[in-house]
Amino acid sequence: MSIKQHIPNAITCGNLVSGCLSILFLSLDMPVKAAVMVFVAGLFDFLDGFAARLLHAHSPIGADLDSLSDVVSFGVAPGFVMHWLMCRSYDLPSLSWLGVSVLPCAAFLLPVFSAIRLAKFNIDDTQKTLFRGLPAPGMAIFVASLPLMLAQTRHLTDGAMGYWVCLGITLVFSFLMVSRRRFFSFKMKSVRWKGNELRWVFLAVAVAAVAVFRLLALPFVMVLYVLLSILFADRME
Repeated sequence: MSIKQHIPNAITCGNLVSGCLSILFLSLDMPVKAAVMVFVAGLFDFLDGFAARLLHAHSPIGADLDSLSDVVSFGVAPGFVMHWLMCRSYDLPSLSWLGVSVLPCAAFLLPVFSAIRLAKFNIDDTQKTLFRGLPAPGMAIFVASLPLMLAQTRHLTDGAMGYWVCLGITLVFSFLMVSRRRFFSFKMKSVRWKGNELRWVFLAVAVAAVAVFRLLALPFVMVLYVLLSILFADRME
């Protein structure tokens, strides 16, 4: 096997390491850096697929490595981000067991359903231009954007999210990941407007929103992606 065959796998390992660093930063009470590392993992996730297509370096081990890395970076890491937010919620009910606050552990539904979503994706070869169920990276990006938004508004450490809001987000995104609802992907056969209208409209709105509102726009951009998919993705087949 030539060296170029290993390049996509090396990039995938960058995804995995980024997810591990995210968890490490959370253990050091650095949620903003942890959130940024989820975005870095997303960049690696994009680049490994791009490199595999460019170098024609697809392999079964590459597909498995990608999924295993995604479970960490887009399942476990955002689960811990949500757990961090729940633990600092102003309205967190008091319920402990063995010295651990129990209710924030609901955040770990995210890695559970992320793993289920990725396992389903691995055995379904029809998800090319449309996904069935919200992709795990989409959930991870939304969750990771919350500390960034709170940091920009200077509410990161005052529990402004609220436990029940965090729990609602966890339940909704867990359901979306394993639902049968279709979500559009950004794999385009061409860059023409026709056939890609929804993708280009979303990208234009997303870029404009981030340019104007900066980090504050990120969670709302992901909500827009979910809403556009629910309303229009079925028409793209």
